Amino acid sequence: MKKQTAGREYLGRIAPQFAELNDDVLFGKVWAREKELSLRDRSMITIASLLTAGQYPQLKSHLALGKEHGIQKEEVVEIITQLAFYCGWPKAWSAFPLIEEIYGEGPAISEERTAIAEHNRITDQNPNSGRKRITAMPETLAPFPVGEENTTYLDHFVGKSYLATLSLGQMNVFHVSFTPGARNNWHVHRADRGGGQLLLCTYGRGWYQEWGKEARELHAGDTVFIPAHVKHWHGAASDSWFQHIAEELPGEHCSLEWCEAVSDEDYNQLP
Repeated sequence: MKKQTAGREYLGRIAPQFAELNDDVLFGKVWAREKELSLRDRSMITIASLLTAGQYPQLKSHLALGKEHGIQKEEVVEIITQLAFYCGWPKAWSAFPLIEEIYGEGPAISEERTAIAEHNRITDQNPNSGRKRITAMPETLAPFPVGEENTTYLDHFVGKSYLATLSLGQMNVFHVSFTPGARNNWHVHRADRGGGQLLLCTYGRGWYQEWGKEARELHAGDTVFIPAHVKHWHGAASDSWFQHIAEELPGEHCSLEWCEAVSDEDYNQLP
């Protein structure tokens, strides 16, 4: 096992004795006993313990360490799935975005990155072709799953987007990722009582607009409450990826009414 220095790097000034115990005893002596228990098995045990305790910053670090020790993404997903029944469903939900961050995105996102890189390579080699570079997908997005390409609602979006289901239990919750310039059509959340939608912005720059009102610029950390029966749209800025969590608020006889697309003329007026 490679020498551990995280204790001294992060805690050397504030708690040097603790840092020494962390690096020289815990990792230097206990983890080093590979004859008695392999590094891979020790990582599995530690991941399980940290999930049970709800220690997510340390869990993220040990997921990365477990990856180095040979634990596959499918294996750690199986570990978390089984432990969900013993230590709590919400803890498992909180762990899966960390797995996605450490082990990488799904095949659709990998293909998207490859396609963007190839497009930009050809564009750079042919500066007089009239082709435009595509804004590359950032290496680090929000700490939630990106999901797969949003083909289910393809007819109601302009541009490419991705959809990940976070919950279909007591409340329907989704994580939506918009590529630069992508947005959904005007639409209305209908309900006989209650209903509507809540947006929690998680990454990038985007827009939200209600019918007859000025568009509102959105950034990570912003929230938008959308009452039922309000015609609106939301999506990415032209130069930025944009992600938000969309929560369908409880109501009676809820439905979604799709309307016309946001015109390029109106959208291109936004800064």
